[in-house]
Amino acid sequence: MRKFHDLFRNLLYLPYWIVTLLLCSTTLAGEVFGPAPDFTLKSHSGKNLRLKEYKGQVVLLNFWASWCGPCREEMPLLEDLHKKYERLGFTVLAINVDEDSNKGLSLLKEVPVSFPVVFDPESKITELFNVEAMPTTYLLDRDGNMRYLHRGYQPGYEVAYETQIKTLVRE
Repeated sequence: MRKFHDLFRNLLYLPYWIVTLLLCSTTLAGEVFGPAPDFTLKSHSGKNLRLKEYKGQVVLLNFWASWCGPCREEMPLLEDLHKKYERLGFTVLAINVDEDSNKGLSLLKEVPVSFPVVFDPESKITELFNVEAMPTTYLLDRDGNMRYLHRGYQPGYEVAYETQIKTLVRE
């Protein structure tokens, strides 16, 4: 009877684990069109940053959370892309979605980055961009238009990012 009870209890948690898995590793990439919604958020340096200030640059907009394993794996790769293409008018703008910004700041101590990081603890911007998976990455052209969307992260996605970045910086 005890084994049956344990099995039943574990089955109750199955939907939770399926949703968690989907949120952390959903894979979807594609082209998107239209202007990116403008926003202003507080950065890890304490300054307010506004997306519109990056007009004229190619922007990789990355939504991430400290609890997301793929986000942690992707962060150093985003730093590499930022350093490699920054001189060509490219930047990464990372949006931490943790309700407690201190959790995001703790991760940045472990994995320091040179690109700007802003915090969306109330998920207002996350909702504005219809973020459904962690991480979610948008690539914006120099005019502030959304051009590519990636939901989730798996090793190798950075190759697609790099190809798309090269396309956008050449335009």
